[in-house]
Amino acid sequence: MKRFFSSRALPSLLLLAICATRIGAQAVPSLDSIKSQAELYQAIASLDAALFDSYNRCDLEKFASFFADDVEFYHDQGGVTLGKEALADSVKKNICGKVTRELVPGTLQAHHMKGYGAVEIGVHRFHHPGHEDTEGVGEASFIHLWQYKDGAWKITRVISYDHHAAQK
Repeated sequence: MKRFFSSRALPSLLLLAICATRIGAQAVPSLDSIKSQAELYQAIASLDAALFDSYNRCDLEKFASFFADDVEFYHDQGGVTLGKEALADSVKKNICGKVTRELVPGTLQAHHMKGYGAVEIGVHRFHHPGHEDTEGVGEASFIHLWQYKDGAWKITRVISYDHHAAQK
């Protein structure tokens, strides 16, 4: 049988596999490596897409991985939720299988926060699959404060406000 890798190459391959797994978990540049507004926008747009992909699929482990342990979530209708575990539990009880989120095209903004990360601002819509004839589509504005720390982007504060029926 032909050997494809030498035993000396194995440690390098393991390191590469670990790095690829880490990159797959959050393939976004570090705060220090972002050099332009376009790069910042792309990084935040990528994080937003991954965050809400996990939200829409109810992958709570992945969803929770985007938040700091002590996240503060302020919702104009639901009140305050403190902590990553409480937030994931709230999504499990109130969102999974009931609601999906869509970013309103053209509304995403990303702004650099020196030495901290970025603030993301936008508008999103909430759909009720299979029940939109009775539930309607909701819309709200949001602010996410992203911190880059210890090699990862995490949301530390969320403000979700101005919830209303989306215009048709």
